Amino acid sequence: MVKAVVGEESQLQLAEDRLSRSSEPAQVGLVIGKLNSALDRGFVFDLVPTQNDAGQPACSVLEPAKDNKKKGSKSKSQTSDSSSNLVIDKDWVAEHARQVSRMMVGGIKVVGIYVWASEAAFKNSTMVLCQGVAEAASTLEDDLDVRLLIHICYSPRRWTCRNCTLSSNITSSSLRPCDFKMGRVLTSLQTFKCLYNFDLRLPIYQEKTSKSETLVDFLCNGISNYVKELQGAKAVIDGNLVVNDEACTTEGLHEVELLLPFMKDMYIEACSQKDVVGVVNFTGSLCSFSFLNSKEPISQAVADIKDDIIRSLRSRLDIICDEADEDPGPIDNGIKEAGNDLASEKPVSQLVLHSLRKNCNLSLPRRVFVPWLAGTYICDYLQPSETLEVLKDHCVELMSMEAPNDASKILEPEEEAIRVSTRSFWDVVIPYCSTSSSTQEKNIEITGKENSQKTSKSPSLYFVAAVIILLLSVLVGFVFVRKS
Repeated sequence: MVKAVVGEESQLQLAEDRLSRSSEPAQVGLVIGKLNSALDRGFVFDLVPTQNDAGQPACSVLEPAKDNKKKGSKSKSQTSDSSSNLVIDKDWVAEHARQVSRMMVGGIKVVGIYVWASEAAFKNSTMVLCQGVAEAASTLEDDLDVRLLIHICYSPRRWTCRNCTLSSNITSSSLRPCDFKMGRVLTSLQTFKCLYNFDLRLPIYQEKTSKSETLVDFLCNGISNYVKELQGAKAVIDGNLVVNDEACTTEGLHEVELLLPFMKDMYIEACSQKDVVGVVNFTGSLCSFSFLNSKEPISQAVADIKDDIIRSLRSRLDIICDEADEDPGPIDNGIKEAGNDLASEKPVSQLVLHSLRKNCNLSLPRRVFVPWLAGTYICDYLQPSETLEVLKDHCVELMSMEAPNDASKILEPEEEAIRVSTRSFWDVVIPYCSTSSSTQEKNIEITGKENSQKTSKSPSLYFVAAVIILLLSVLVGFVFVRKS
C-alpha cells in the first residue's frame, strides 16, 4: 500500500494543459514512475496517453439511452453528466503497458493508469477502471501487488490518486485513497550505470517427455534460474563495496560493478552427464541504467540494476517472439545453421532445441538509450538490420515524444550484439577429451623418450667402465713387469 504519491509538477502540468486543450471527453493512459514499498511512497514522472491502432483514444464515454417521457424536465447535460459511463479498451491498455515497459530502465516502471473524465463518469466506472489497471499490470513482471489510479477531473478541475489492489476478484474495496501532491522529483534523481558482462553455459538435457522445448523457452528458463545467482551478487559503486543502506550524497554518474562468485564450467560438467545432448552458450555485454530518488537507500539502486538486467534479457527474447508471430514465414534474425535447412523453415520461436543437429548461432537485439526527462533515459531495442529511424517511430507511437534528431545524443554502449550459440554433445566432449588424450599421449611420449634414453645410456655406461678397468689392469701389470 502506498500512503503518499508525489508527481513531477513540470510534466503533470504539461499533461493537464494538453488535456484541457483537447476536445476529447475522456482519455486513458499510463502512469510512469516508481513505487517504493519500503518508504510507502510513490513517485510519478510522466503520463503517456494510450491510443489504438487507428490513432484514436482507447477510452470513450457511453451515454445512456434517452427516454424523454421518463426524464421529464431534466436537461440533457444533467442526464449525461449523472448517467454516463466510461468504456475502456483494456486490451490496448495492456498491450501499450507491455511495450512501454520494455522501454523503461532500472527503477522506472509503468505504475498504473490515469483517466481524464468527469466526476460522475469516474464514479460510475470504478469497476471498469480497476479492471483496466489489473489488465495493464498483468503484462508486467514484478512483485508489486498494488498500482495507482489517477483521476484528472475537468469539472471541477482537480487531481486525485488511489491505490488499486491487484486481485482476481475486483471489488469496491480494491480502491483506497492516498495523498497526492506535486513537486520536483526528477531533478533530485541520482544516475547509476552498469556495463555487465555475462557468459552462461546451459546444458541441453535429453528429451524425456513428449513436450518439445523451443530455443526461446530454453533461454527463458535459463534466465529464470540465473536470477538467484545474480541477486546474490555483490556490488561495487565508484570503487566502494556496498555494505549498508546508506543514502547516495554525491552528484554525477555513478559506475556500478557486479561481483559474482566463480561458477562451474558447464562444458566440463556436461562431459560427466549421461543425459546431456548439447550446450547453449549465452554470452554478451549489456548496459543498464538506474535512477535513484534522494529518499531511497543506495541498495535500491543495486536492486534496480539487477532487475533491469533480467528484464532486458527477457525483453530481447520477447521481441524475437513478437516478430515471429507477426510473420509466420521464415525470418532471419542472425540465425546460421550450417548444413541444415531447419533454420530456413521455422522462425526462431519454433526452433525445437533437441532437433538441432548442427551448430546454431543467434544475435539478439542491441539496446540503445534515448534522452528522456531531466537527464534520464529510456531505451529501445534494434535488430541488426534496423536503423535509428525505427527508434524514432517507437518514441512517437509509444511514448508520445519526439526522439532527438542529433544521433550523437543517442547512447549506443552495446557495441556487439548478445550472442546465443548451440553446440552438440560431441562438439563439447571431443575437444575436451582430445585435449586430455593429447596430454596423455604427450606424457607417454615424453616418458617413453626418457626411458629409451635411460635404456640407451645404460649399455654405453657399462662399456666405458669395462674399458677403463681393462686399461687400469694393463697399466698395473706393466708396472709390475718393469720392477721385476
